[in-house]
Amino acid sequence: MAEQHPWTRYVAIGDSFSEGIGDPEPASPGGFRGWADRVAEVLSAQTADFAYANLAIRGRLMQQIFDQQIEPALELHPNLISISAGGNNIIRPGSDPDLIAAKLDEAVGRLRQDGATVVVFTGPDIGMTPVLGRTRGKVAIFNENIHTIALKHDAVVADMWALRELADPRMWAPDRLHFSPIGHNTIARMVLDTLGVANELEPFSPDPLPAVSWRQARADDLDWARTHLVPWMIRRIRRRSSGDFITPKRPGY
Repeated sequence: MAEQHPWTRYVAIGDSFSEGIGDPEPASPGGFRGWADRVAEVLSAQTADFAYANLAIRGRLMQQIFDQQIEPALELHPNLISISAGGNNIIRPGSDPDLIAAKLDEAVGRLRQDGATVVVFTGPDIGMTPVLGRTRGKVAIFNENIHTIALKHDAVVADMWALRELADPRMWAPDRLHFSPIGHNTIARMVLDTLGVANELEPFSPDPLPAVSWRQARADDLDWARTHLVPWMIRRIRRRSSGDFITPKRPGY
């Protein structure tokens, strides 16, 4: 067994990123695995008494995470909490990254009130992605706020902006909005490294991407737009969420 880490009760809160969307696993609760499950698996293997809950639900906005997940998380008395929130707000037209960060500041302050280690995430550099790429500036501003929040509350920053491997398209699920199993595994390795926890998760060692013709790339873009972008936009217009009627996959220990 590796050197034991100090955490025995871990709770993940947030949206689709922490729920694990993009990393399907039929044997996992909710049908998705994700980076948080992978982190919990490593932490569990390094201590004799470990518990894990995941309250994250796809599509949740910052205020919903604040209202619906903070208190249930604290009631579990964790000594490790991860929170990734605000991404669904950032990508909405007209959103203000400073206001979103102010609510995250309040959330992190409450999560730290009992002395738990709190992990917060910067957003990835999405400049290379279609549609989302136009929000790159707002993500950068939000990230600067996150570093300030972490310093204020003595939280741990899992820096996805610095994780340059995420620029590889193989890191992303077919919907280009969520991470693939490779992406989730890469993020899990980064989180564990940030926490100083030794792990044997497989690093990303990619072969060169095959060349794709302009015609094929445009055809792929059109297929993606029909299959994923248009339904996503329709949900926004109708004020519906992919998380409607979804419950937490791991509501307790």
